[in-house]
Amino acid sequence: MIDVIGLGVTDRALLSSAAQAALENSALVIGSARQLAVVGHILTKQQQVNLPPLAELSQLLEENKSLATVILASGDPLHYGIGRWLMNKLAAEVLNFHPAVSSMQAACHLLGVSLQDVEVLSLHGRPVEKIRSALKVKSPLLVLTDKNSQPQRLAQECLAAGFAQTTITVVEKIGYPQQTVRQFSLDELLNGAELSFDALHVSYIEPQGLGGILPEFPGFEDQLFSTGMEQGKGMITKREVRLAILSMLQPSHSDVIWDIGAGCGSVTIELAYWQKNAKVYALEHHPQRLSCLHENREKFGVSENVSIIAGRAPQQLSILPAANKVFIGGSDGELLSILISSWQQLPENGLLVASAVTENTKFQLQQFAEQLSEHQQVETLQIAVSKGTRLAGQLLYKPNLSVTLYKFTKHDVK
Repeated sequence: MIDVIGLGVTDRALLSSAAQAALENSALVIGSARQLAVVGHILTKQQQVNLPPLAELSQLLEENKSLATVILASGDPLHYGIGRWLMNKLAAEVLNFHPAVSSMQAACHLLGVSLQDVEVLSLHGRPVEKIRSALKVKSPLLVLTDKNSQPQRLAQECLAAGFAQTTITVVEKIGYPQQTVRQFSLDELLNGAELSFDALHVSYIEPQGLGGILPEFPGFEDQLFSTGMEQGKGMITKREVRLAILSMLQPSHSDVIWDIGAGCGSVTIELAYWQKNAKVYALEHHPQRLSCLHENREKFGVSENVSIIAGRAPQQLSILPAANKVFIGGSDGELLSILISSWQQLPENGLLVASAVTENTKFQLQQFAEQLSEHQQVETLQIAVSKGTRLAGQLLYKPNLSVTLYKFTKHDVK
């Protein structure tokens, strides 16, 4: 049995009787130097080991599986703590959790805000650009940070997102005698070269300003994407069609999604932006589109859940993790083989959505639909969009090429 003990936010652990007993009866205690010091008054005979990198922790636990082991956590192990990693690596029955007050909870009480009214975001060990999908007008954020996401860096992101009047409150050393609460304007952070912050801190952000730089609701404007051409030009899957594709895919928690022929990434990026818990694999071979795909992934802060694969389908599909949803936006003349490969690997209730503009591509999709058994579900629609423009001072509607969408839902035949 491995006991995972949250220590709370204090310089001297306040433990439940169960946690105290687990610690006293343990043979091996694993934690950071600070955490070990917090329980130092309890440890007498136990072997103490500094927490190694997670890549080495599994081996350490395996080598000592016969010992009664305690792993120390700062607050609540299952709230942005080591608990989730352990749950993914070990059987649930060998883990026993002892939660304590987290830094997030303590910070909210210090600031007089309700935890349920703020979005909690961890940038610890994650790209700071991830914050771009969370910055929204009057939507407060509580951020766990690391050396790459200090308050000054967060201020840069707020300013770039159009929230110039934002304040950032930094709570340091929560629960320690040296605890401090300091509030800053963006200007103070960006021009305060002498400012420094303790490693133990959280940042509370109250976005204020016009915003409007980053999206706040589905339906990204086409000009937001980098395409290698002038704003709003060169986008293969435009907003109105993209929204229909996302509606058909219904991206949800823990989905694994392929975007085949991702182009500059409009479908991939918007999908990943609104569904942070889906994992998207974007496949593209065209050099300029690949470059724009990388640029858009960074711009919208979705690098954590978007993987870009340079190459062609169907050849590269075999190296990807199995998907439960697939979108085919481009096939480069290989549509039939891509359809077959994608469909074969889908699980029951998996979805395949494909778009077509040319008559040849529409014909191939219809052929594929007709070859499926009657047990499979097929939905198709055509989208024709005309946008208002001006000619000689008069309003007229200029039609885009119509796009045909097919949605195939896989049902196993018993």
